[in-house]
Amino acid sequence: MPVPLFMDRHHVPGATAEDIAAAHAQDVGVQSGHGVRYLTYWFEPESGSVFCLAEGPSIEAVEQVHRESHGQMAGNIIKVEPGPVEAFFGSLPDHPVGKAYTESAVRAVLFTDICGSTEMTQRLGDDEAIALLHEHDAIVRDALAMHDGREVKHTGDGIMASFSSVSSAVEAAIVMQRRLAERQGLADARLDVRIGISAGEPVSDHGDLFGAAVQLAARLCSCADPRGITVSVAVRELCVGKRFLFEPRGPMALKGFSEPTHVYEVRWQ
Repeated sequence: MPVPLFMDRHHVPGATAEDIAAAHAQDVGVQSGHGVRYLTYWFEPESGSVFCLAEGPSIEAVEQVHRESHGQMAGNIIKVEPGPVEAFFGSLPDHPVGKAYTESAVRAVLFTDICGSTEMTQRLGDDEAIALLHEHDAIVRDALAMHDGREVKHTGDGIMASFSSVSSAVEAAIVMQRRLAERQGLADARLDVRIGISAGEPVSDHGDLFGAAVQLAARLCSCADPRGITVSVAVRELCVGKRFLFEPRGPMALKGFSEPTHVYEVRWQ
């Protein structure tokens, strides 16, 4: 059977890259006694966030390695699956044990959704609707390839993707909408698509890999206008200095979120 995979989150304000590299080396030094193997970590000095990825028999075994090695316990730890980890992160950081480095674990999450897909199928028939879906998929995947995006999954009438660069996610979304707009003048059937983008860290209180960011991106997509791109306030803030035009749509009540969420629209035309 495959060995379970876990990711944890530490908050260590003021820590340096050297401090985190030394702590990781201490983990590696005692891990074998607990049947654990620490694979890699991500460290963001600005926020003081550290995310460790480890194989082990249980959460308790992974925690015991930290307890025995340096005593810096994780604030939260979740079980993850290899497939989604690879989809969200791509290739994992691979540095010699003890070598200091920094690498962000923040990812932008993007959803596309074909507007009125059910009605489209009823109106056009299965074959033509599937052909339009394939057009959508090709346009979206080309944009992902251009901007280092990774497809996480196909949702049936859209695609969920991950980006290590938030600005690249916005650039890819603009390319998608522009190419879709170009094909409208050349094709008989319309293909209107909504896009939503959020950004976040991999481990949160939701207990799922990028759970909050995924949920928010999906909600932002659902509230976007046809041919629109809506983003979270975090995406806007992480794109400061980039040549994007964000138009505020005000606080919006989104399903699954207890408080109104500030939403912005990307003006791409």
